[in-house]
Amino acid sequence: MMPAVSVVWVGVASSNRPQILFRVITFGLNAFTLRYLSKEIIGLVNVRLTLLYSTTVFLAREAFRRACLSGSTRRNWTKTINLLWLTVPLGVFWSLFLGWVWLQLLEVPDPDVVPHYEFGVIAFGVSAVVELLGEPFWVLAQAHLFVRLKVIAESLSIFSKCLLTVILVALLPHWGLYIFSLAQLLYTSVLVLCYVIYFMKFLGSPEATKKSFPVSRMTALLPNLDGDRTFVNWNEAKLTWSFFKQSFLKQILTEGERYVMTFLNVLNFGDQGIYDIVNNLGSLVARFVFLPIEESFYVFFAKILERGKDIKLQKQDDIGMAATVLESLLKLVLLIGLTITVFGYAYSHLALDVYGGPMLSSGTGPSLLRCYSLYVLLLAVNGVTECFTFAAMCKEEVDRFNFVMLVLSFMFLCISYFLTHWKGSESTYRPLMGLLFSPLLIFVYILSGIITSFSEVFLCCDEGWLARLIHITVGSLCLTATLITVFFTESKLIYFVRIQLLSQYHRKEN
Repeated sequence: MMPAVSVVWVGVASSNRPQILFRVITFGLNAFTLRYLSKEIIGLVNVRLTLLYSTTVFLAREAFRRACLSGSTRRNWTKTINLLWLTVPLGVFWSLFLGWVWLQLLEVPDPDVVPHYEFGVIAFGVSAVVELLGEPFWVLAQAHLFVRLKVIAESLSIFSKCLLTVILVALLPHWGLYIFSLAQLLYTSVLVLCYVIYFMKFLGSPEATKKSFPVSRMTALLPNLDGDRTFVNWNEAKLTWSFFKQSFLKQILTEGERYVMTFLNVLNFGDQGIYDIVNNLGSLVARFVFLPIEESFYVFFAKILERGKDIKLQKQDDIGMAATVLESLLKLVLLIGLTITVFGYAYSHLALDVYGGPMLSSGTGPSLLRCYSLYVLLLAVNGVTECFTFAAMCKEEVDRFNFVMLVLSFMFLCISYFLTHWKGSESTYRPLMGLLFSPLLIFVYILSGIITSFSEVFLCCDEGWLARLIHITVGSLCLTATLITVFFTESKLIYFVRIQLLSQYHRKEN
């Protein structure tokens, strides 16, 4: 396979160790915070204020990322960087507009229950603009596969945010939203500083010269006019506009339930807090495993496939490689998702009880987490197929896809509202065949699901810690049997992972 595949795999693999460390620490700090704050504050911060921040950032930068990461790294980077700097004024616009909506049109919480709401809205809006200041650095690093830089920067910023939150919660719990506002500002500041400091040291260094890095000094990362006096690459700008229309719809699909809760008031802030905690726990695998794979292999597919060009007119070796990688990735993420679905059903109650106590495990939390375990299975396939499709789409195909997303967005919002009230081209390659599993593996999954479900009924979670440990042991044995079955029945996938991940990883270590 091409070295690019190995580079992507090494990036994903080598970044796992610091990411695991910081995620474990962050997980523990969040569990500590839950025991000192009310559900109302958690709901307001994690749903309404975080929605303000994520909407601003997403609408301001997602389209630029998609467009500027397409194609080869051999391009006029001055024009690409100029285009990326447009995310800042766009972010200022969205921050001001959405901030006005959040302050003037939405229900203002009771100041006795959730104080300092206005400061929180301003701080989260400002933090979004601060993060956009690092967008040219992020795209440049991602395009040149600086995966470790991305992981370390995000891990340090998340850890700093959680540490400050815990300290302020323990010492000054009466500060309310001041705590989360300051922590959010610290998060974005650390994130941007990590990229700026790295490029200050990297640009002009012997390593950058050896790699023929297209940028040689920090001033080149600021807006500049090119020799032909044009500010941006208009082809990139047009593609950005197409992705912008799509990103608006994708944001509705991604955060649809939060928009329903925020604008339609179908849940109070306390219930929103419970929902968001369960949602964050359920999405750990999606953020920790699926998202890094999706982002890394989007870059790979965007480099190896020629956007908008008929598949028969492209290099068949590259098409065959892309199909093989896509098939292996689909099977890998589907196995992970299926494992989460099967074992998540029987261990949702225990996980919530250990993580947040009766506040999470006594109500509808376990049922929500079980549903999310099934949702993870759908996310597994969606992320990989989406990164492949978006890397290959031309501008016209992106525009047609926008209409489909518009219909899906409307359907999703309607379903969310009512449920809350109630409770490619032709080719000889067939990468979707990777979704088929052996009958033996399917049987083992079904048997494991039945055994762990009975184990939960008789051993969890009111029978004491000894019964819980037995329940965990039963699940561990079933998981071990499942992994052994995968090893013997999915030889092609094991070969792909071993050759493209483990061997390259060990070579890098040596």
